[in-house]
Amino acid sequence: MSANDLARGHSSATLSEASGLSVALSAEIRSLWAGARLCGPAFTVQGAGGDNLALHHAVLQAPPGSVLVADVGGARFGHWGEILTVAAQHQGIAGLLIDGGVRDAAEIEALGFPVFSRNNAILGTRKDFHGVFGRPVTVGGITIRPGDLVVGDADGMVALPASDTDRILDHADARVAHENELMKQLREGRSTLDLYNNFETVGR
Repeated sequence: MSANDLARGHSSATLSEASGLSVALSAEIRSLWAGARLCGPAFTVQGAGGDNLALHHAVLQAPPGSVLVADVGGARFGHWGEILTVAAQHQGIAGLLIDGGVRDAAEIEALGFPVFSRNNAILGTRKDFHGVFGRPVTVGGITIRPGDLVVGDADGMVALPASDTDRILDHADARVAHENELMKQLREGRSTLDLYNNFETVGR
């Protein structure tokens, strides 16, 4: 299964809250298609806006199971589409997170390949910049380093530091167990006001 047992099945929101850190990417980074879930260690790519040569090289370099995490400056170009998706799936790549535009949404959804991007765009790209790999990149306002665990779903994206992932996942396990107990009590007739100490801090 790997990727920390696919982040133990936790949502991006749970992981963000359990981390106690600034790990949530900008809300403008969204899934390309409904129902997509992305989880895996980051393979970082520094590209250039309007140029997708770096992504072609990244597909050949990234190890199976990794997520391509690309910074192209949020540019509104179709940096990624159906052809790169088919190539990435053949290489065993788990998905794409890109601070920039992509296209061929319907085709990528049909292939079941998870893509999280800043925008959709149909403008074509040049192929001039080879790219820089294996260095920290900034995506959605968060610095992501090689090997960091990235998790995305309908709520958004988080990037968990590789050095802290086990702690965060343990906290997430505990948080979910606590919330399950709260929901059990709600189904037994307790109120949210009772369970959260009358919300004494609301409005402060």
